[in-house]
Amino acid sequence: MFSRPHTWYPLARKKVRKVTLHVGPTNSGKTYHALKRLESCSSGIYCGPLRLLAWEVANRLNKAKVPCDLITGQEREEVDGAKHKAVTVEMADVISDYECAIIDEIQMLGCKTRGFSFTRALLGISADELHLCGDPAAVPLIQEILKVTGDDVKVQSYERLSPLVPLKVPLGSFSNIQKGDCIVTFSRREIYRLKYEGNVAIKKLVNSCSGYLPKLTFIGLSRAVLRNWSIAAVSNFDMVLHRRTQAVADSFEAKIETGGKHLCSVVYGSLPPETRTRQATMFNDATSEFDVLVASDAIGMGLNLNISRIIFSTMQKFDGSEMRDLTVPEIKQIAGRAGRYGSHFPVGEVTCLDPEDLPLLHSSLKSPSPTLECAGLFPNFDLIFMYSRLLPKSGLHEILEHFLENAKLSENYFIANCEEVLKVAAYIDELPLGLQDKYLFCISPVDMNDDISSQGLTQFAQNYAEKGIVRLKEIFTPGTLQVPKTPGALRELESIHKVLDLYVWLSYRLEESFPDRELASSQKAICSLLIEEFLERLGWQNPGAKRIRPRRSLTSLLSQNVRQHL
Repeated sequence: MFSRPHTWYPLARKKVRKVTLHVGPTNSGKTYHALKRLESCSSGIYCGPLRLLAWEVANRLNKAKVPCDLITGQEREEVDGAKHKAVTVEMADVISDYECAIIDEIQMLGCKTRGFSFTRALLGISADELHLCGDPAAVPLIQEILKVTGDDVKVQSYERLSPLVPLKVPLGSFSNIQKGDCIVTFSRREIYRLKYEGNVAIKKLVNSCSGYLPKLTFIGLSRAVLRNWSIAAVSNFDMVLHRRTQAVADSFEAKIETGGKHLCSVVYGSLPPETRTRQATMFNDATSEFDVLVASDAIGMGLNLNISRIIFSTMQKFDGSEMRDLTVPEIKQIAGRAGRYGSHFPVGEVTCLDPEDLPLLHSSLKSPSPTLECAGLFPNFDLIFMYSRLLPKSGLHEILEHFLENAKLSENYFIANCEEVLKVAAYIDELPLGLQDKYLFCISPVDMNDDISSQGLTQFAQNYAEKGIVRLKEIFTPGTLQVPKTPGALRELESIHKVLDLYVWLSYRLEESFPDRELASSQKAICSLLIEEFLERLGWQNPGAKRIRPRRSLTSLLSQNVRQHL
């Protein structure tokens, strides 16, 4: 079965799909043209790699009077009469018929961890028209994969719509920071290099945030926005949130009045998606005071940001196992975000912080991306269930290991990295759960390298196995969330957000057993606001300003039966 994955999707195989590969560099209009076609069709689905991108597309279609649902692993926003959907690629619908479908950033089918979701969408979506947007490096592999499906495949190439100019000189001093600049960094260690220079506010902001932001992209909040949130807080959450939001607004107003040359927006990987969405909106707003961005490589993922100049703080990143140079595709994806077509910056520029990094930057921008060789696969539950009949006395961990060791693959595919899944399976097998429930917990969005996140999963699974119902208050104490006072407490709050996010994800799949979705969602929103308040109050604080009085530890957020395991 693994050698013929196209047979897993009989509905799609009933069609001769018209597949169009829209390929080209960033800012070439490839996704724009695909979306225009989606708008004109009677039904359709957009599949993107990020919740923020799905949100952008849903918002765009609804504004164009094309009703569109937003569906991610943790969100369902349904619109009356909608026949269009904007989803994260993991939520791609392979059991319905559509007139038109889009898979964005299709080159990610070669990703070791998420590639299988793109492969599933590529092979499984049943649409008359399938539009694939991404890097030309994916074309030969996709053409080879689709030979056996009988689909009609054509390639449409695009050229960049606005110039991208690699500068011959590095940034030099931080006094050279300009409106619209984006500093790209990949680790806390690299951010530490951004030392205070001169009287430029952006430098001060980066330096003060550097010790704890692993993947940055921070965007500020206008006083008006915070006031609106405060009003919403009274009706949706509680008066405590109202007071805290009000304090942020007042603090922010003072910052504007006494601010320096620039104000900085920041986005990083563990920041809640809701916060990242607001951050990106603020940076793109020409009337916003926040005119400089500090970002991780997440900006290379198709986010529409009005960036004038990309500045690489380093050309190396830690990929989970080693420190390595950025690859050609990574450099081109990130650099290409400068000079967005139709923005206030019609010409994009790119440079580095240090002169020794310029040769790699220039050579990479001149080089083609290496051709993709294989697409990711991962067994769905039906395959695991059938295979389990060969090992009737084995647990899920053993079944998965045996399956992965013996699977016969076509040369066009590889099995996705299953390390996280196997970690969960090793624990879940100790619980009295059926195979399907075990599989569900194994594919849930949990970070097993995060102690709090992994403990949240184990507590959810244990309570579900023992009682059949999981009440959020049994492992989480609402009303105890507060602004963190240290970088460690910030990371802890981000972990709490992950646990709440996981509860919401499970509630959409085991609705009767996880009934507190509304409470979890409201607490997630509070987490997001408190994280932003921390960044506002501590991250932007002047070096000589009076420090905020410390507050008590965040360990009280979790109930006692969870804390004892941390």
